[in-house]
Amino acid sequence: MRWKRMLAYITGSVNEYLLRRIEYLLEENRVLRNQIDSRILLIDNERGILAEKAVSLGKLMADTVTIVKPETILKWHRRLVAKKFDGSRFRKQHGRPPIKAEIEDLVIRLARDNPAWGYDRIAGAVHNLGHHISDQTVGNILQRNGLGSSPERRRTTTWSSFIRRHREVLWATDFFTTEIWTHWGLTTYYVLFFIHVRTRRIVLGGMSQNPNEEWMKQIARNVTGWEGDLVGARHLIHDRDSKYTRSFDGILNTAGIAIVKLPPHSPNLNAFAERFVKTIKMECVEQFVLFGENSLQYVIREYLAHYHAERNHQGIENVIPFPDARLEAREGKIVKADRLGGLLSFYHRQPA
Repeated sequence: MRWKRMLAYITGSVNEYLLRRIEYLLEENRVLRNQIDSRILLIDNERGILAEKAVSLGKLMADTVTIVKPETILKWHRRLVAKKFDGSRFRKQHGRPPIKAEIEDLVIRLARDNPAWGYDRIAGAVHNLGHHISDQTVGNILQRNGLGSSPERRRTTTWSSFIRRHREVLWATDFFTTEIWTHWGLTTYYVLFFIHVRTRRIVLGGMSQNPNEEWMKQIARNVTGWEGDLVGARHLIHDRDSKYTRSFDGILNTAGIAIVKLPPHSPNLNAFAERFVKTIKMECVEQFVLFGENSLQYVIREYLAHYHAERNHQGIENVIPFPDARLEAREGKIVKADRLGGLLSFYHRQPA
């Protein structure tokens, strides 16, 4: 019977070893749980595994489970049982067949692109593209996706839609500042510019140490007068800077330009102007120590010539807005032209 005593000894040793491991793991789990203040988030698969393992413990579950309450484990277990016997996926669908995702996406696209279109108009456009749906189905799709009827969509036009719809006649304006050395020391200059949203064309309004109301009024007259650069513009975006006075806006309104004032603290809504400010500072102005207003005018004039005719713009499909005539050559030696002492480079072909 010696082998039986040996087996009993080994079994007892293994059980004692496993018991020590379990006690350590339980204590380690409690320590770690006490250091976590927030709720532990589990996915469904993890809940299922824990529920299956915990239920098999029986009465030991109360002393073993620490991250959730035992009743939570039982709730997860009941869900597993219910899911096992859920036969809803085998049931036959009754009623009208669901709208295809392709048609629903098409209805949503037409509604967003054309806020003035009603249900009948959208249903007709869908019919032209080979699908047949009723105006009521169109209404159900739009209501389900939070778009609503035509009057509601016209009232809730997004900022991006407004920009896209008016970009041919939409301009934006802003200031940027730079420091110049003058007879009185380091002086702050304010530079006012206008940008045409579609073409990225920049019009330099002017620069001043003190852009007061009279100065702003004169700038407004310059850009809206006979052959002014903003002739034909219909909307102008600007922020709520106090330098944009009522008289400045009034002159523009008289010229047929509607002012679109941005909400406070929202530079992202004037992204085209803000991007130009960053570009001209990073690529040009901040690379120089400027002495006098004339030097600032020269640097900006040279940069704008490069910006319009020699620089590719990623925002307009990586093309040059008003390409230099030298780019028309397709054969010949490639040569480099530069501005501002080589700071700005431009490559083109030189015909033989």
